[in-house]
Amino acid sequence: MEKSVVLGYSGGMDSRTAAERLRSEGYRVLALTIDCMGSKELCLTAKHYAEASDIEWVLYDAREEFEAKIIDNFCQSYSCGLTPAPCTRCNPLIKWAILERVADSLGIEHIATGHYFNVAKQDNRYYVSKGIDPIKDQSYYLWGLKQRTLQRALTPMGNTLKSDIRNNFSERSESMGICFLQGRHYSDFLLSRGVEMPEGDIVDLSGNIVGKHNGIARYTIGQRRGVGIPEGVRVIDIQANDNTLIVGKMEDLYKDRLYVEECNIVNPERLLSSERVTIKIRGIGRNPELPVHVESYGNGYLITCQDKAWAPAKGQPLVFYEDNLVLGGGIVVRYE
Repeated sequence: MEKSVVLGYSGGMDSRTAAERLRSEGYRVLALTIDCMGSKELCLTAKHYAEASDIEWVLYDAREEFEAKIIDNFCQSYSCGLTPAPCTRCNPLIKWAILERVADSLGIEHIATGHYFNVAKQDNRYYVSKGIDPIKDQSYYLWGLKQRTLQRALTPMGNTLKSDIRNNFSERSESMGICFLQGRHYSDFLLSRGVEMPEGDIVDLSGNIVGKHNGIARYTIGQRRGVGIPEGVRVIDIQANDNTLIVGKMEDLYKDRLYVEECNIVNPERLLSSERVTIKIRGIGRNPELPVHVESYGNGYLITCQDKAWAPAKGQPLVFYEDNLVLGGGIVVRYE
C-alpha cells in the first residue's frame, strides 16, 4: 500500500521543501492549507506551488475556530494583565489538531509540517526534540503536542539547516511574528477588537504612585518606555485586579521561583527526578542556562532556578528540556 501523509502547507520554502523530501521518501503527499484569516494570497500561493509540483492540494477553512480558540484568548489574556504566546497555543489546538482531523477522515496515518524539530521515542513515550539548527529550532513552540499526535508525526525538516534551504530559493523573505497582527502593534490590534484600556496608577515597590498608565494591555514585563513610566525603571508586574502597573529596577526583574499550571508533561516522574532539566521562558532571547529544580505544587509545578530567570511574565509558556528533549511545559501563573 502506498504510504501517505497529510502535510501542513503554506507554499513557503519550508513547506515546499518538506513536501519534496517526503515524496523522495516514497510518501504520497496531501498538501493541506489551513486558512485561519481568510487570506486569498496565502491560498492562491499554496495552490499554485502545489499544482506546479503535481501535489494534491486541499484547503481547510479554520477562520471560525481560530477566532474562538486563539484570537479571543489573546485579547482576553492581555485584558487580564497576562502575556500570551498564541503560536504555542495554535499548534496543538489548531494546526496539528486539524492535520489529525483531516488525516483521520481520509484514513491516513501520518501527518507533518515544515517545523524545524524532531520526535524521539524514549521510555516508551514520544518527545518533541530539538532540530539540529540552533537558530531555527522550533521545539519551544510545540510543547503542547500530545502523545497521539507525536506518534504519527513525521519531521522532514528536523535535521536541516535553514541556511541550506534558503540557498535553494530565490525568495528570501518569510513570515515572522504573530500572524494575525499582520505587522500591527499588538495594542492597536487589541483596540480594534474592542479591548478596553482604562487609565490607572503606576506604583513603585514601596506603593508610591509615580505615574499614570493608559491601559495595562499596552505594557509588558520588562518594558522601560511608555506613557507614565518614569526614567530609569521598568515594568516588573502587572496587576489586573486593581488596574495597576508595578515598576522597579532592572535587578527586580530576575526571579528564582516560577509557578506553572495548565501543564502538558510527557513523563512526570522523569521531570521530577532528572538533575539535567533546563527551562525556556521565551523562544528567542534570554533564558536561564543552568539546570533547575522542579517539584510538584498544587495543580502544577514549582521551578527553583539557580540561574535566575529574567522578566518572566504571567501567561507566558515555560518549557522544560532535558538536553535536546522537551519534557513538557506549562503556563507561568506566578513568580518570586
